[in-house]
Parts: sequence; structure tokens; C-alpha cells
Amino acid sequence: MERPGEFPYTRGISAEPKPWIMGQYAGFGTAAESNKRFRDLLAAGQTGFSVALDLPTQLGIDSDDPRAAGEVGRVGVALDSLADIEVLLDGIDLTRIGQVRTTANSIGYLWAALFLALAEKRGTDPAEFGLFIQNDVLKEFMARGTQIFPPAPSLKLAVDVMEHLARVVPRWVPLAMSGYHIAEAGGDAATEVGYTFANAIAYLDELTARGVGIDEVAPSLYTFLSVGLDFLGEVGKLRAARRVWARLVTERYGAKDPRSAQLRIFAFTAGSSLTAQQPMNNVARTAIEALAAACGGVQTLHVCAYDEALGVPTSEAATLALRTQQIVAAETGVGDVADPLGGSYEVEARTDATEKRILAVMEDVAARGGALACIEAGYQASRLGDAAYRQARAVESGEKVVIGVNRFESEPEPLDVFRIDPAAEKAQVEAVRRVREVRDEAKVTAALVAVEAAAQAGENVVPGCVVAMKEYATIGEVVTRLRGVHGSWVPTDRF
Repeated sequence: MERPGEFPYTRGISAEPKPWIMGQYAGFGTAAESNKRFRDLLAAGQTGFSVALDLPTQLGIDSDDPRAAGEVGRVGVALDSLADIEVLLDGIDLTRIGQVRTTANSIGYLWAALFLALAEKRGTDPAEFGLFIQNDVLKEFMARGTQIFPPAPSLKLAVDVMEHLARVVPRWVPLAMSGYHIAEAGGDAATEVGYTFANAIAYLDELTARGVGIDEVAPSLYTFLSVGLDFLGEVGKLRAARRVWARLVTERYGAKDPRSAQLRIFAFTAGSSLTAQQPMNNVARTAIEALAAACGGVQTLHVCAYDEALGVPTSEAATLALRTQQIVAAETGVGDVADPLGGSYEVEARTDATEKRILAVMEDVAARGGALACIEAGYQASRLGDAAYRQARAVESGEKVVIGVNRFESEPEPLDVFRIDPAAEKAQVEAVRRVREVRDEAKVTAALVAVEAAAQAGENVVPGCVVAMKEYATIGEVVTRLRGVHGSWVPTDRF
């Protein structure tokens, strides 16, 4: 029988149990406000952190752009240039942090450039700290919606990051193949993983066509998956995902390095399982989900705060979410075993069944021309929309029980909710304008022209973006130049 640490790694990528990285997702308002939250979490024992970006930043829109009005710092921290990154990480020794993660997808190339520029400014070897860039823009088209350019150039920019980092900082994570948002958009376990790996094939086909070997990049990749309340099913999903990945990279791409086949998993407890009604119930939900993640053998984990259905978590709720991870790791004993539920008839059966369904989803996408063709046709988005509708109807009808929502309801009790300071947007707008006033405008313009020229020539844009970030060009300025080359995404109605 296959053992933990043995191909195809169903039972875990290591024979010895290893602690996962505890990295809570946080960020709001200005860089200075988020810096304080990160310091508090690190002081509480966090070993990595995820930077939540506000919507304008994710869409490549500067804070002083009229389109950003009302959204600056709302769902994450506003970051416009290297100046904000310097404030965000002020006083934080990156070499002592296991991972710095972010949701940057449509701007993954700029996130990489910002940290390469920061390392150079600080005189720090980028290989001495860990950067984790989600950079999975394809899933944005089907499940999340922060895409900027059409699918093909978006894919190209994501692969630019993978290619550049494989050559320059191979220990950084240049791609987290993301199923989490697919699950949040309505996908079941097989759809979540199947669409994720179909997207991965699109990235890896493009990357290897550029001459980058699979063993140059696959050991640094992660997948980003949801862990919901179907405890046994989610454990089976994580085990099946490792098995499918191991065979994919060895059979399709000829990977020889065992690390290429060892799928590393970043798990997030399911935001869609949180309820605004009776929000303290979410403490129980996330504890169960965190335990499932641990039993499934993840490498890094975020536990949602109980008040996230209401807004940005309060400091108290964020700390409790971290304590939940710590209790699972230190008090339950599951972290002492590589595959705690291995041998369970139900878990083994669910693992096998989920594997078959994942492969069927991947085969369906392949038969329709692959992930990119399906995205351009709106296929996955249409399927997920239908699934989300069915799920909503099941809750409304009571077919799916949600405690506090359609069973055991009660009058809402007052709860202190985190409030964004309205002055934060004004402060950020003023900050980006000050950056423009003091930088060398001629150098900024020259750097932006170089990025645009690289894009027009089909070259890798990351080196040029590093130069632009060092000169304090803004994210919005770079995106505007690239939009002139690639155009903008226009929704399809083919499905």
C-alpha cells in the first residue's frame, strides 16, 4: 500500500508530519493601518501573512482615479506604488516570515516587480524571504471578476511571472492554481479541482513552450483550495487533488524531480459557509473546516474570522481565527500524523470517487478546446452560475440546512463590526499625489515606454516593470500602458 511521502502522494507529500504555515489574510484602508494589523498578528504567533488588496488595486486602478471613488481601502489595503509597499512592510523583517501572500491575479506581474524592487532598495537578497503570488488570472474570468485584459494576453502576463521567477528567484511561488474562488462561485469538489488543473495545463503548456522545463517551476507551485463543511468529502478532495497532480506533471510533462509531483496546498476555510445571521456560529464552522484541512495534509492555511460575512474582520475576530489554527495544530494531535484518516473506508472511497470526477471535468474542458477556449466562450462561468443558483434555491427551500438561516433562526443580536475610517481614502489619494510630485518624471516616463515596448514585442514585461516600480511609477500607470497594447476584456454572451 502507498505510504505518506510516496508517489502519487495521496497520503501526503512527506513521510513525516510537518507543521503548516499559519498565514491569516488581512489588510484594509491605508498601508500604515494594515502594517499595524500585520504586526499584531505576527506578535500573536502568525508565521506568514496574506495581503488583502482593495478592489481598485486588484483592477489596476490608482486611488486618485475617479473610478476608485468609494472603494479605496474598502475590502483590502490600497497600494498604488512602491512607496505604499515600503510603508506596509515598515519594521517587518521579511527574512523571518515564512510567506508573504497576496490575491494579486490580474496584476501578478506588478506584485512580483514591487517585491523585487523592494528587495533591491533594502539591499536584501530576494531568495532570503518567501513571496507567494496567486497570479491565477484565468479563474478570474469564470469565478471572481477582476480581469483587466482579454484572456489570451492575461495568460501571457501570468506566464511572464512564472518564467521570470523560475530564472531569478526560483524559491518564490509564481502561481497558486486557484480553486477556492471556483468553489465559492458554486463549484463542487470535482469542479473546483478539475477547472483548476485545466487552467494549470494552459499555464504550463505556455511556459514549457518558452523553453522552461517543468522541473524548473513545478517544485515552487501551490494550489489554493477551499475547505468547506463536508468534512470527509473535503479530506478526500485534498487527497485526490495530490494524486491527480502527481500523475499530470509526470505523464503530460515528464517531470523527473519528485518535488514537481508533490502538490503543495494552501487552504482557506470556506467564506461561503459563513453567515451574517448568528455570526458566532461561524466559530464552530471554521474550526471544523480547519480540522479537515489539517487531516487533508495542507501546507499553509487561513481560517476565516467569524465576522467576515459582515465586513473586514475586527482585530479580536482575526486573533480568534489564528487561535483556532493553533488549537488544531497543538491540541488535537492530528498534526502528529501524516495521514490521520488514511485507511478509513469512507475517506478512501471518497478519494477514489472524487479523483474520477476531477478527471472527467478535465476531460470535458479538454474536449472543448482547453481552458482558454472555454473561458473565451464563457463556458465555465455559465456552469458555475447555474450551480450557484441551484445552491441558493436549496437553502431557500430548506433542502440544505443552514443553522441560523433556515433552521433555528433567532432575532439578530448587536455585534461590533469593524468600520473603515472615511478619512483613509482621502489620505491615500493625497499619498499617491505626493509620490507623483517628488519622483523623477522623466525616468518614470522612460520606464513606462519600455514596458509598453516589451509588451508590443511580445517580450517578458517583468524586468521592465521592476525598473518602473523602482522609479515609483504607479500600478495604474503601468496597466494603462498595457491596456493600450492588449485592449480591455469584454464580457461574452456565447453561453
